[in-house]
This record gives sequence, structure tokens and C-alpha cells, in this order.
Amino acid sequence: MTTTTTTSTTVARKPLDWRRFALHAGCLAALLVMLYPLAWLLATSLKPANEVIASLDLLPGTLEWSNYETALDGVNDVSVTRLLTNSLLIAGGAVVGNVISCSLAAYAFARLRFRFRGPLFAFMIATIMLPHHAVLIPQYIIFNQLGMVNTYWPLILPKFLATEAFFVFLIVQFMRGLPRELEEAARIDGCGPFRSFFSVILPLTRPALITTAIFTFIWTWNDFFTQLIYLFSPEKFTLTLALRAFVDASSTSAFGPMFAMSVIALLPIVLFFLAFQRFLVEGMANSGIKG
Repeated sequence: MTTTTTTSTTVARKPLDWRRFALHAGCLAALLVMLYPLAWLLATSLKPANEVIASLDLLPGTLEWSNYETALDGVNDVSVTRLLTNSLLIAGGAVVGNVISCSLAAYAFARLRFRFRGPLFAFMIATIMLPHHAVLIPQYIIFNQLGMVNTYWPLILPKFLATEAFFVFLIVQFMRGLPRELEEAARIDGCGPFRSFFSVILPLTRPALITTAIFTFIWTWNDFFTQLIYLFSPEKFTLTLALRAFVDASSTSAFGPMFAMSVIALLPIVLFFLAFQRFLVEGMANSGIKG
């Protein structure tokens, strides 16, 4: 009985692990710093215009719900529903294009044997360092000659040509970790390269494909510059372009509605990320892209 009491007392007096406590406190502080801009955006979307400019307080003095009513009315006689549909159409098309084309290109580099495979793969990787602005003017000239300016094709069509070298590299790294015995068994059963790709390799590459889909969706949704170059008509604007048009149309008195529309534009990204977060972590952990 005495031994049990002594053991319990010893466990109760276990000293605090200060290193672990400091690590958790540091992570919590970093989390608060990273979440502060989001909290500020949400709070500012409910502030009156005079508080946005004059007050430094995080919480609004009065809740201005009319900011969201104004934001939902849209800009330039275009409703926020139409703007949201345009954004989803472009982002969805980019996701489908990148997943299909980048997975096919990655399968060729990772599993097939052909002449000049090494130099071509190195050239493809080198394009990651090529600035986007260096190819923007030639691409604009090509699409203008094809009559595709002020349409969604310049924003979607390049994604079907495996132009995103980063995603090709990511999927290649994932495919290289898959056992070749699976393909050999499929080949014995009479499967060719395309059948092996769609029936064997593609299902096993799901984490990398979902990682590609998530990053493509986020980057395309937030892409302001490219959409500004190719889209002119207000009825074809996305939510990203509508923010700029909203400020231009309403001047400095519409800060509250502008931030309210920013919150609306942010919601699809947050929901998309939360829905596929588990696959994102799995894909990054298994594809060789580790921090």
C-alpha cells in the first residue's frame, strides 16, 4: 500500500517539460500571427466605411450587414452569382486540364523508355525558372490571332498541354515510388501502356493528383494578372477581377463591401482545401516534395 502511494506521488510531481511547452507556445503564437489577417478581413467586412479608415480596432463598433448585401448585388450590373460561376468554370477547367495532361506527361517520364528522355525531362524542369511574363506576350499574340481573346480559352487551353512543369515533376516523383511489378503483371495480362496507365498507375497516383488539383484550383482562382490581360467584358469577369472593378466603380466609400466581396471570394478556396486537406498532406509526403 505504501509503495502504491509513493509511486502515485512521484507521477504527480513529474517536472514540466519546458522545451515541449515552449515549442507548443511558439506554434500557437505563429498560428495567431498567420490567422490575424483572416480575422482582420472578416471583422473589416462588417465595419462601416468610416471605421475602416479611422479605427485600428480589430472588432467593429457596429455591425454593418449591408456590406454583404451590396457585395451580393455584384458590379457593373453583373451579379455575384455570375461572377462566382465564371470563376468556378475557369478554375474547374484548369484543374481538369492539369490533372489529365500532367499525369500523362509524368507517366511518360517516369515509366516509359524512349530516346532523349533524360534531356527532355531536364528541359521540362528548367521551364520552372522561366518567368510567366516572358511568355505572356507571345501567348497573347497567338491567342489574339486565333480570335480567343476575351474568352476563357486562353485561361484553360494551356492547362491541357502540360505547361505546368512543377506538377509534372511532382507526379513523376510519386510514380517513381510505385513498384514496377504491378505494370509487369498488367503487361503479362495483355495490357498496353495506356491500359496500364489508366487501370494500374492512375488509381495509385490519387494523392499526387489531388495535390495537383488543389494547387491548380487555388492558383487559378487567385490569378488576377492573366485574367486582367485576356478578359474585357464585365459579364465574363471573375470574382478576382470584380474586386478591382468594384473599387473603381464605387471609389473610397465602398471599403466595407469590397472586403465583404473578398470574404465571398475566399470561401470557395477554404472549402476546397478543407475537403481535400488529408489527400494534400499524403500527396506531399509521398511525392518527394518535403519541407
